[in-house]
Amino acid sequence: MRRARVIHDGRAIDVVVGDDELRAADGTALHPAAVRWLPPRTPLVLGLALNYADHAAELDFKQRPDHPILFIKNPSSLVGHLAAVVRPAGVEYMHYEGELGVVIGRPARRVRRGEALDYVSGYTVCNDVTVRDFVENFYRPPVKAKGFDTFGPIGPWIVDAADVAHPEALAVRTWVNGELRQNGNTRDLLFDVPALIEYASDFMTLPVGTIISTGTPRGISNVEPGDVMVVEVEGVGRLENSVVAEER
Repeated sequence: MRRARVIHDGRAIDVVVGDDELRAADGTALHPAAVRWLPPRTPLVLGLALNYADHAAELDFKQRPDHPILFIKNPSSLVGHLAAVVRPAGVEYMHYEGELGVVIGRPARRVRRGEALDYVSGYTVCNDVTVRDFVENFYRPPVKAKGFDTFGPIGPWIVDAADVAHPEALAVRTWVNGELRQNGNTRDLLFDVPALIEYASDFMTLPVGTIISTGTPRGISNVEPGDVMVVEVEGVGRLENSVVAEER
């Protein structure tokens, strides 16, 4: 089942997503064109840096991390499917990062690897937008680089974990203006989903609804106002967002 949050008639509601329609809790059928998509409800978004070897290589980072490199995505950065992403004035290099998002379904603390997937309630699609100008050291939290308002598109929905048979082998692709820029697979994660949950939950409680954005494969490139980014995770969904210029 696919579940989403949307705005319809001026209010936020939860819906179940079918092939051609959305269905509200009261059974009302809604056309997708009649709603505005919201990001999933989440108390915490954890991001991963350098979790694909090929992405690390394209950044000329030669040392493989010996543990997951985590950061927290700013809550004000989160936007939904079809929302605009604002390119800040004066930056030189802003790029997408197409990623699989993992949704935690119950409080997770000191979870063992072998039990980690029992804590996953679903999967979604993330685009960890970044201004490369402000990434100075991979081991320092890239708060500014990844924290601008609108820099965290997530959605369009959450797919139940039971409906994603092989999260360890999902294609992750990103297009810009219809041109394929990223073509990776979660089988190539340096730290897979169970490892990420085990590592993070060892020192912090992951509350219900936490989203772990698992990292991006190689293929980043600069995007400008007018560009359209589409991130697709196999069996999960397609997340589309356009880039607009900052207005001051």
